[in-house]
Amino acid sequence: MQIAILEDDTAQIELLKSWFVSAGHGCHAYTTGSTFMNALRKETFDLLIIDWNLPDTTGPEVLEWVRDNLDWHIPILFTTSRDREEDIVFALDRGADDYMIKPIKHAELLARMTALGRRTQPSNEKERWFRCEPYVFDIANRSVHVDGQTIELTHKEFALGLQLFRNAGRLLSRSYLLETVWGTSRNLNTRTVDTHISRVRLKLAIHPDKGWRLNAIYHHGYRLENLMLSGSTDFGPEREELKSAER
Repeated sequence: MQIAILEDDTAQIELLKSWFVSAGHGCHAYTTGSTFMNALRKETFDLLIIDWNLPDTTGPEVLEWVRDNLDWHIPILFTTSRDREEDIVFALDRGADDYMIKPIKHAELLARMTALGRRTQPSNEKERWFRCEPYVFDIANRSVHVDGQTIELTHKEFALGLQLFRNAGRLLSRSYLLETVWGTSRNLNTRTVDTHISRVRLKLAIHPDKGWRLNAIYHHGYRLENLMLSGSTDFGPEREELKSAER
């Protein structure tokens, strides 16, 4: 998971980071609500952990902003030293999915994170097949079947295609794809993402005729749309990818 923490206590940040990294997760920390919200406008995460007391705003205000402005229901874990029932209800009513009272316990935190991840992305790594008709991903053999034909992809192309289809409808930043598919820092050059997107789109023939559209979102990343679920009847040309990707 790629996790964003909003917490103004640097000691708490370092502790949480050490727990997440040792558990195999990526972690990015922010100490003010403004920097946190700016990051969410540009980047993609799998889980948000938000503290109540902040130097420039409050955790509940950030919660409301996230639910009002993000088009994907990202799980949010709220953390605070407040333990009154009315405070817990207040945070949950404003969009938190779970609530933990400080001091945070290591094993409990990781267990709650895993539970939140299962709610939003129920598929697991041990499954053999992943289906989004007419696409069927053979996870064991790292190949894709489209309309009865087997499409051979490279290791990264397969991982990228599977990530896109598992997150259909969700806007994924190039940096997020770099971290989750390539396992590299989101600070590195993202041109390789555009190149691989172009290859995956071509090899899998992702097109409205098959009920799917892969859109490039300027200065952000990509969103794969299921046109049947969205009810779209627009089967016109897809948006252009970046010129660099077409080269």
